[in-house]
Amino acid sequence: MDVSRPLGRWLAGFLTAPASTPSASMPTDMGVLARAVRPADVLLVEGRHRISTAIKYLTQSTWSHAAICVSQGDEAAGLLPQFVEADVKDGVRQVSLSEFAGLHSRLCRPVGLTAAEVDAVVKFVTDRIGDEYDLANVIDLARYLLPTPPVPTAWRRRMIAFGSGEPTKAICSTLIAQAFQSIRYPILPHLELYRGDDPDCADCAREILHIRHHSLFTPRDFDVSPYFRVVKPMLEAQFDYRKLEWSEDSSQQQRPLDIAAG
Repeated sequence: MDVSRPLGRWLAGFLTAPASTPSASMPTDMGVLARAVRPADVLLVEGRHRISTAIKYLTQSTWSHAAICVSQGDEAAGLLPQFVEADVKDGVRQVSLSEFAGLHSRLCRPVGLTAAEVDAVVKFVTDRIGDEYDLANVIDLARYLLPTPPVPTAWRRRMIAFGSGEPTKAICSTLIAQAFQSIRYPILPHLELYRGDDPDCADCAREILHIRHHSLFTPRDFDVSPYFRVVKPMLEAQFDYRKLEWSEDSSQQQRPLDIAAG
């Protein structure tokens, strides 16, 4: 009997419980985000579960989860944008934007995709709805929930890629990475320099990109990638700082907590 499956399910339930440390980040306005998001956009989320703690530690990042938009929604009809994500307990599934309400998030957009390429990315992830979450990955992540797990920085990326590697299993960032790799859109490829072929330019070099294996991608990679534009929904909504209301009465400001006085 493969004990990893029942153990993985038990750990999935444990790890998806709320973390004891609350987030200090400001939640994203869902209404503004709904009007800004487009199909093939990647939504990065700062989760509030125990598993989020492990992922954020290993990736040294704010972001612990990623989902990809597959439908823009229709505000007039009351239809919210739809996303595909790989959930620890429910596997690959489609959810609405409301699933991420109250969470701090970031929107990352691939640049220059044709309508056909957007459709191809969307089809890739929707075809995998119903696949299982890679529970082997959950078991590996559970080992790094100690306050200061002894994991060298150079090893952390590989720690998150320990899963089974079976084609019908996924974790959130690897599924999205595969979707973009299917159309050869870069995320964080390996870059190697080769001597150029021009005999009149001895110092010229050619940049050759090599695809990084999808299991090595994490949510933060879409944030730091030079090929994804960070979209700030508030600025997209014709932000005008002159309309902000500021308090002029300093007495209304909250006093900082005196932790020492406890």
